[in-house]
Amino acid sequence: MRAACPARMVSAGGRRNFAVRAETRSYDVQMGEDGRVRKVWLGVSVAFGVSFSLVALLVIGTYMVAADLAGGGSGTTVGLAKGAVPAAYQPLVQKWGNLCPAINPALLAAQLYQESGWNPKAQSPANAKGIAQFIPATWASHGVDGDKDGDRDIWDPRDAIPSAAAYDCSLAKYVKDVPGDLTHNMLASYNAGAYAVIKYSGVPPYRETQNYVKTITTLAKSFAAPVQKVRPSRQSAAAIYFAQKQLGKPYLWGGDGTPEDGGRFDCSGLTKAAYKTVGIDLPRVANDQWNAGPHPKRDELLPGDLVFFAYDLDDPRSIHHVGIYVGGGQMINAPYTGAVIRFDKIDTPDYIGATRVTKDGAKALPTANSA
Repeated sequence: MRAACPARMVSAGGRRNFAVRAETRSYDVQMGEDGRVRKVWLGVSVAFGVSFSLVALLVIGTYMVAADLAGGGSGTTVGLAKGAVPAAYQPLVQKWGNLCPAINPALLAAQLYQESGWNPKAQSPANAKGIAQFIPATWASHGVDGDKDGDRDIWDPRDAIPSAAAYDCSLAKYVKDVPGDLTHNMLASYNAGAYAVIKYSGVPPYRETQNYVKTITTLAKSFAAPVQKVRPSRQSAAAIYFAQKQLGKPYLWGGDGTPEDGGRFDCSGLTKAAYKTVGIDLPRVANDQWNAGPHPKRDELLPGDLVFFAYDLDDPRSIHHVGIYVGGGQMINAPYTGAVIRFDKIDTPDYIGATRVTKDGAKALPTANSA
């Protein structure tokens, strides 16, 4: 039996109409077994005696694959990656994300995730409300009746998501004649105001605004369904090497591998520590690590990809476990209380998908470096 990894609940966060972001995020962590534990579908782990040679071959193979594919880009993206957006909101994001040329479904998803973490009840100290974090004054002028029920409800995602798309498109109209990338200029207008974009003939030289444009465009990659294969990670071999050295250590719920923890880990603590060795700071909990990069398909997995498991395969917020893929349908993972870090198969009924971690993707996460 496997205990769930620590899970996150977003309490509030967001910004709308150039207000200073004021976020509070809380983590709902429950000690021990939670009654919904994932079944272990593999009766026995791969023999420990062959583990070191197996991983050594996989590490070498990772570098070879990366070298072979490094010349290809990720390509143009269309639509949403499977499971990237909670099922309740996926049709809305897909529809309204195509409202105008300046946005796309993945970009809209990235904004909504950055604003509220898909929490329709989020309210920030700056009084930004709902899943799209509109400030009431902005909502009064830009909110739309997306579901045609006769009212404009800031708390209703069926109104708020269409309103977010419409607001983006209205900003894009203001800056359509400004030189440069229309999407970048729209995002800069969202953060700093259209006047600043017009004044500087593009993204203004404000560090906050430039970071916002980079954050959203990077985060969008984790929501987009790639047309071509996802570029391999050059850091993956070292992450696998770290995880391989932890094989046989007992699982510890909430473990980060510190001396106080006796060098023990839980599932997301292990993946976080593995990528920390290559200079990538992942969030602490598994369902936040999901958005640290693009999502390769099952038949495109490479060693080093993070593989995830969820209670609801249509809702990434229900992710409860993560491991590091090592090839051959196997992962290294810290499975549950009473077990040790080991190899397990990934092809189980609760497998939701994978993430190819990137440094920019991890930096773009709203909870990066949070405990």
